[in-house]
Amino acid sequence: MDERDLELLRVAQDGLSLEERPYRIWGEALGMGEEEVISRLLAMEEEGIIRRFSATIGHRALGILANALIVWRVPPERVEEVGLAYAAAEEVTHCYERETAEDWLYNIYTMVHSRSREECLEIADRLARVSGISEYIVLFSEKEYKKTSARI
Repeated sequence: MDERDLELLRVAQDGLSLEERPYRIWGEALGMGEEEVISRLLAMEEEGIIRRFSATIGHRALGILANALIVWRVPPERVEEVGLAYAAAEEVTHCYERETAEDWLYNIYTMVHSRSREECLEIADRLARVSGISEYIVLFSEKEYKKTSARI
């Protein structure tokens, strides 16, 4: 990876424009041809620098109004099994293991989104039944202050 790749990533993190040839536009901004842009992106993908290209969906416009972080108290010997099971659930968008603290024993964190708080609670209940994990807390988002992807 060189300085040109970093410049390309900085441009790419702001998203593709809805143009017929968006890579050409990036190339013009960076002083390189469309083919070089595509070649560099493919090379960075092959090297694992870029994992994926994806679209960001305006979830509120689609009726997704409830967001819940569900924190789970999972026995250490079941963390891998339960974490993988939660990560495989269609409704779970994020799934992380975190260290516990003396006064906070929750070690698996899942994020779910749905049309209502009730649906989020139903998802949590279903995940609990399937996994056999009954100690959890559902924390609902109240207000979004900022939402961005990781940036370089």
